[in-house]
Amino acid sequence: MTIKPLIISVFLLLSVSIFSCERQQQPNVADKQVPRLNIDSLFVDLNKLQVEKKAGMADKLFTDFSHSGMNGVVLYAEQDQVIYEKAFGWRDLSKRKKDSLRVDDAFQLSSDSKMFTAEAIMLLEAEGKLDYDDDVRKHIPELPYEGITIRQLLNHRSGLPRYDAMADKHWPDRRKPFSNEEMIKMMAEKTPKPYNAPDAVFLYNNVNYALLGSVVERVSGEHFEDFMRERIFEPLGMTHSFIYSMRDEDKVSQYMPVDVHGHDMYRKGPEKARNDYLNGVMGDKIMFSTVDDIWLFNKALDNQTLLPDSLQAEAFKPGSPKWKNDENYGFGWRMNKNYPGIFFHYGWWKGYRSVIVRDTTHRRFLVVLNNTTWQIPPDAIWDFINDTTIVLPEAEPLVR
Repeated sequence: MTIKPLIISVFLLLSVSIFSCERQQQPNVADKQVPRLNIDSLFVDLNKLQVEKKAGMADKLFTDFSHSGMNGVVLYAEQDQVIYEKAFGWRDLSKRKKDSLRVDDAFQLSSDSKMFTAEAIMLLEAEGKLDYDDDVRKHIPELPYEGITIRQLLNHRSGLPRYDAMADKHWPDRRKPFSNEEMIKMMAEKTPKPYNAPDAVFLYNNVNYALLGSVVERVSGEHFEDFMRERIFEPLGMTHSFIYSMRDEDKVSQYMPVDVHGHDMYRKGPEKARNDYLNGVMGDKIMFSTVDDIWLFNKALDNQTLLPDSLQAEAFKPGSPKWKNDENYGFGWRMNKNYPGIFFHYGWWKGYRSVIVRDTTHRRFLVVLNNTTWQIPPDAIWDFINDTTIVLPEAEPLVR
């Protein structure tokens, strides 16, 4: 409801109340207190209706999605309050007796892991342990490519070749995990040709964030999974979040040892996704989390829990001078020129899909975690996010 119709509604209610009170007042009870309309209570009731309407819109949209193929958990919030949260479907679709998904179930975030890897790099930069404009070889000296900076990795402007294509060609035994260190070693030995010169163009590539995961390890002296737990997950209370690691495993297990399994979608139906030797590489993917934990991370960004705004703002600056198809990339966050103030990311890897949308202008936040490769319709997500903002009772401005 916009402010002008709201003012009119309040005026009409006040008029009706005053007129009614005047007609009921008797000469013999002139000293009796006339009841007054509680304006604050009226606003609470109006806002409650708006919240219920938006929650109803969310329920219809995601229930329709669940009928089309979505199997996952949704959280939607506005102005620091969760408006809608619900689980749809099953943890493992291959089981005859299926376990229902719960809102506190952890899903693999796929490429949505990148915003967390970027945050780890930003924490190290804030401590003076690295600089965004450092040559990557300052921290990974065996890397055979010159002139690539940490900033270019963050913004996907390194021009480096894909590590998965390199591994598919040269890794001898796919029953054995392929790790970050093996990736760096293979790049040094095989030196596949780069796609572009450093900082020439934006080219989204998982190798950038895999190398950033290695930078975190080299600079901090800790395993990547330990650094993320100690510096981000535990301080924020993200108790269901973790980095899946095959560091101590000699053999790739058939399936990842998790509660919520990914599923590939085929014409014959969903098929449980197998574990993969590339899941040994961290930084670009393989973080597991829940909608509530990701909501805690979003609130930490708002509340400057990890970094002050002056430093956190770097994550939301366009990294490329030219916007490719109206889109750009910051530090682990995508952005679209047509939607200023909105930052987002999509994830898709080995049986999982996800989307995270952070609207800083209207204080809206959406997380959809899906354990099938059913594609979440982006147009429907954008239409939902850009619907009328809810005005909650404590939000500003309020008409008084």
